[in-house]
Amino acid sequence: MSERKELTCIECPRGCRLTVEVDGARAMVSGNACPKGAVWGAQEAVSPMRVLTTTVAVDGSARKRLPVRSDGVLPLGRLLDAMTAIDPIVVRPPIRRGDVVVRDLLGLGVDLVATDDLLGDGR
Repeated sequence: MSERKELTCIECPRGCRLTVEVDGARAMVSGNACPKGAVWGAQEAVSPMRVLTTTVAVDGSARKRLPVRSDGVLPLGRLLDAMTAIDPIVVRPPIRRGDVVVRDLLGLGVDLVATDDLLGDGR
């Protein structure tokens, strides 16, 4: 039995209205203006993925939080697990943008990286 999903593509500013027919693990996409929309629509309908963007606590600096993000996508259904794993993390300066804060988050092969510099003088 197939399921029909209506999605708005986010791969480019065009925002195509996609119709995705899902039958098991197969997805047939229509309404896309480019190949990226077909790939994104099929992935989103069968197994949605997201980049995680959040902050971690800081110790030893005037700043209280450091912005971080995953360096790849995580399954949408695992985002709350990831946030639970990240919650107790506390970093100390110095940290540079791009430094890995957590390796292999949840064993999913995705690292959590700093998106800003954290210097010892509160910057």
